[in-house]
Amino acid sequence: MFPRPNGLARAAVRFRPAAFVGTFVALFMTVAIVSACGILLESGLRASVPPTRYAGAPVVVAADQQIHLRVGSGEGAYDSPARVPERARVDAALLDRLAPLGRAVPDVVFPVRDGEGRTADAYGWGSTAFSGTKLSDGRAPAGPGEVVLGTGQGAGRVRLDTPAGTRELRVVGHATGAGVWFSDAEARALSGHPDALDAIVLLDADPAEAREALDGRAQVLTGSARTLDPALAGAKELLAGLGGSFGGIATLVAVFTAAGTVALSVGQRSREFALLRAIGATPRQIRRTVATEALLVAPIAGVLGCVPGIGLASWWFGRLRDKGAIPAGVGLAVSWIPLVSAIGIGLVAALLAGWAAARRPARIRPGQALAAAAVERLRPGWIRTPLGLAALAGGIACAGLAATSSGEDAANAALGVVMLFMLAVALLGPLIARACAAVLGLPLRAGGASGELAAANSRAHARRLASAITAIVLAMAFSSTLVFLHTSEDRAVRQQQEAGLLADHVLADPSREAVASGAGTAVTRSSVLAVVGTGGGRLLRSASAQGVSGDISKVMDLGVREGTLARLAPGTVAVDRTLADSAHASVGDRMDLRLPDGTVATPEIVAVYSRGLGLGEVTLPASDLNPHTTAGRATELLVRGPLPDGLGPAESASAWTAQRSLDRELNAWANTTMASVLGGFAAVAAANTLVMTVLDRRRELGMLRLVGSTRRQVLRMLRWEALLVGCAGIGLGTAIALATLFPLANAVTGTSPYVPPLLYGSFAAAALALAVAATTLPARRALRVRG
Repeated sequence: MFPRPNGLARAAVRFRPAAFVGTFVALFMTVAIVSACGILLESGLRASVPPTRYAGAPVVVAADQQIHLRVGSGEGAYDSPARVPERARVDAALLDRLAPLGRAVPDVVFPVRDGEGRTADAYGWGSTAFSGTKLSDGRAPAGPGEVVLGTGQGAGRVRLDTPAGTRELRVVGHATGAGVWFSDAEARALSGHPDALDAIVLLDADPAEAREALDGRAQVLTGSARTLDPALAGAKELLAGLGGSFGGIATLVAVFTAAGTVALSVGQRSREFALLRAIGATPRQIRRTVATEALLVAPIAGVLGCVPGIGLASWWFGRLRDKGAIPAGVGLAVSWIPLVSAIGIGLVAALLAGWAAARRPARIRPGQALAAAAVERLRPGWIRTPLGLAALAGGIACAGLAATSSGEDAANAALGVVMLFMLAVALLGPLIARACAAVLGLPLRAGGASGELAAANSRAHARRLASAITAIVLAMAFSSTLVFLHTSEDRAVRQQQEAGLLADHVLADPSREAVASGAGTAVTRSSVLAVVGTGGGRLLRSASAQGVSGDISKVMDLGVREGTLARLAPGTVAVDRTLADSAHASVGDRMDLRLPDGTVATPEIVAVYSRGLGLGEVTLPASDLNPHTTAGRATELLVRGPLPDGLGPAESASAWTAQRSLDRELNAWANTTMASVLGGFAAVAAANTLVMTVLDRRRELGMLRLVGSTRRQVLRMLRWEALLVGCAGIGLGTAIALATLFPLANAVTGTSPYVPPLLYGSFAAAALALAVAATTLPARRALRVRG
């Protein structure tokens, strides 16, 4: 009687553990990377910090800090949300609606600065009802011109620079804590937005009644929702993006790589399955044996893989917190959900890959099984080949679309290029390996007998090289795309700043007196949301913005392509070329914008320029931008020529450019980290596959020794094969990366991608060194055994 399949599976794992080490390593790495991304995603979804300012406020009425753009029409319409760049405020008129419900306290928070340049937050005195602030001496401010300072901050009269202008104020008291307090009416007047409030605090009102009274005009917040911390919203968005978007790509890469390794492991045992078929095993028994092997290896690899997955997520989370991207109160959420999901993904990948690889040895007739297992099948698969050709055609179509599009359309199409081409490489691996062996085999023949033998081996056994080539292609394509996109953007930004900044000096956070002196051009830095795309493809895109007072052309050369900056006035805007292309707008059209506080604006485009990436993608008059920012005043003063006395400390244009480069450090680090994670995983997978392949060829290598080949000749042959695998992977990975980078870099920077030769050379050298080392090291051990 034929042994039970689970018994065969246990025996195979027990007596031939080396055959399953490669599968174990691939699944182990897969679960590690998938669980790490899942933990980051869950942390983003669950991120919260306890209320601080509003901890003593039972009910808070605030504006929605997200903008919801309605996209599509009819039943297919949906909301496309985006976070407000700064702080959305509520209409002050809502106080009258809420007054009948109980005590409603208006709350405004804005920065002020004293004569020595020190900045503090200013509040209305009514906020002390929920903030816990108490008078330490004096009295509360009762009208215009009166102020309460923090303990030990001075007495008598004080001069403060506020968003509404500089004011001479009388100190009437001191309060516990740090800050500045005005009367509620005075605080609203000095905040720069007297008709809007940061929030309204209800001290003795029912939340349900408040929601009914507001009728959707604002949010009624209780519990942990009272945090209203913009840093928390940014952290949630960042973690969800890393765990979701990058995690999705990483999961696909990991699953494809693990599936290829499992298929290679099953394929290497085709002789064993042929023997089982020859002695009477049924197709079902063969498939059950493979499935049982997966069930024995995958769960153990998955459970162990969760440990480095948690470690990777913890390291990644900690680095983001150190860089200030995550508030201190947010913690890493580690639950069973991402861990079990990652183990399940690894198990399903192993089962599907093993089932697909076992189909042929299970279906073949017993009398033909041994003969068929003796040689590699040359005929392409009837399932994976059409799918691979379809993915290849889709990648070519996306590449063509990206090359002929601009802005967001080109960027979106370019993202599909790399995924479709990688899918095509994974599905058409044997055919691609055979083609690479045929093309690269020609120069191999110049390497003498060893090169000739390596070329013949590669052509005859292309399937066993396909998994290694695919892994190297993955490493080169994704690492090159992520890293060289950053180098392209960084170079474009630096060139635009160096060519476009005409000012000789930059004053950061200038005083109102410095701005009023007329010594330079005042600039306010912020961000806006622009509606890009058309029809159902519309979305909100964040864009850097600058509000200017005076003639911007004196201190900046924005590289105007159309229109003129001389027409820049209230109600108009100048935009960067890539943003205009994304919005399908030009001079004379209206630009659909959401200002920093979420206010809708549709200014007329009067100029389109080319240096927005380095200087600012949207240029507005300061009078249109400043009232919608939190500070409400200029953030920089650009001075051309000698610096007048008394303006305060300034930095040179080159120092300003360097500082702006530091602001992009987080994006650079994120891209490099993602490239390292994906590239490292693919590199380990490639090495794992090559080691499996070499160890499976011990019989073949021993036969070469028996027929007279020396150990040096066999190792030279294997080195030539490793070089063929490495060169094929590097060439294909580079082609995919360039097909993705050209439209993507053009959409982001307006120029061709910049690939530093030394950096690319290090990538290629690392791939070649990996291929050679992963081939020759196990081969040396295999050749120690005499034939």
